[in-house]
Amino acid sequence: MNDKAQGSQLLMLMLLMFVMIFIFGDPNIRSMIALSLNSVFYPIIGFDGNYPLLTVLLAGILVVFLSSFFTNLFTDWKAMGKAQDASRAFQKEINKARKEGNTNRVKKLMKMQPQIMKMTTESSSKMMKPMLFLFIFIAPIFIWIIHFLGNLEYYFFTVPWATGVSLFDKVILMSNWFLVYLLISMVLGQLIRQGLKWISWSDWWQNIRKNIRPSVK
Repeated sequence: MNDKAQGSQLLMLMLLMFVMIFIFGDPNIRSMIALSLNSVFYPIIGFDGNYPLLTVLLAGILVVFLSSFFTNLFTDWKAMGKAQDASRAFQKEINKARKEGNTNRVKKLMKMQPQIMKMTTESSSKMMKPMLFLFIFIAPIFIWIIHFLGNLEYYFFTVPWATGVSLFDKVILMSNWFLVYLLISMVLGQLIRQGLKWISWSDWWQNIRKNIRPSVK
């Protein structure tokens, strides 16, 4: 990947971060997004505010699925695996040559280093592409979760190590509901990503991927 392509992706990333900061920092925009999504999500997973933990659970599942799906859609796991294998093999060989004091071997390997770095950079940089879709779909859902919980009274739940835990009490600057959300995201996200990664190796998924993104090679 040349410097121009890397610069374009960095510019896109900075632009997305700026837009995200702008949206999350403007209460009017947040309110507009939350109210728009509320008409869709509240009847489906709102449960009239009676089961906020279940709402957070289902919203978390939706966010994790969307993020995993778009990451899997734009990531060529086979190419990434080949790049990682090549990088590991390169490091193993160059370390072996240095330990043996084989300077000629080291020089030959160092000439191959730009190719290895290019292969690794290209496979990793493709993971930046889903960020646009992640922002479009995930950020609004997260804004809606905050809006939904903000309209609830104090809600208490029980965990194995405590009773009467409030969703809104904070632990190390994070609310309990956000800790629940993170736990859901980490556990389910790992399962969903591994499942999609396994599916992505199949010819069935490769055909779907080509139909959705015909330019992918």
